[in-house]
Amino acid sequence: MVDHDVIASDGRTLKVLEDGDPSGQPVLVHNGTPNSRMMFAPDVELAARQGIRLISYDRPGYGGSTHQPNRTIADCAQDVRAIAGALGIDRVAVWGISGGGPHALACAALLPDLVPAVASLASIAPWGAPGLDYFAGMGELNVEDIQLTIDDPPAGRAKCEQDRLEMLALTAEDLMDFLQTLLSPPDAAVLTG
Repeated sequence: MVDHDVIASDGRTLKVLEDGDPSGQPVLVHNGTPNSRMMFAPDVELAARQGIRLISYDRPGYGGSTHQPNRTIADCAQDVRAIAGALGIDRVAVWGISGGGPHALACAALLPDLVPAVASLASIAPWGAPGLDYFAGMGELNVEDIQLTIDDPPAGRAKCEQDRLEMLALTAEDLMDFLQTLLSPPDAAVLTG
């Protein structure tokens, strides 16, 4: 595991983590929201066995990365370009999960010269897409948080910050209870403290 500080095109710092096979095929991971550059240990172990160099970073305002006021999801493309350049990478596959899914898709759309392949897993959908029931199948906690953010952005932000503080103080068992409405029945059945 190697940490890097990469300077973005606008001078911000991006905290980047590399793991897996250091000489392998580069794959950049956009983790979910809230974001962290830390990667799931079984994924890292599998990547190392399969010759994959996994790269992740703290998106702006998370962990060690500088906040970026008025940031959009599309802005991640330039950050990914900066990371690839700093690490000497000229082609990088990208995948994103949950809140990282739109970031992966933005890289595919905006970096065709750099990103030859993309995967998006359990991603959120575009708000207001025609014919889409945005909240269908979504966990109750996510529905409540998104609706509050739409109706009252400052209150949504305050709740998000309060939830973060509460989650950091929870035990594994308490965290399972806190996230209960986000778990599918099969996930809940196998999850332990």
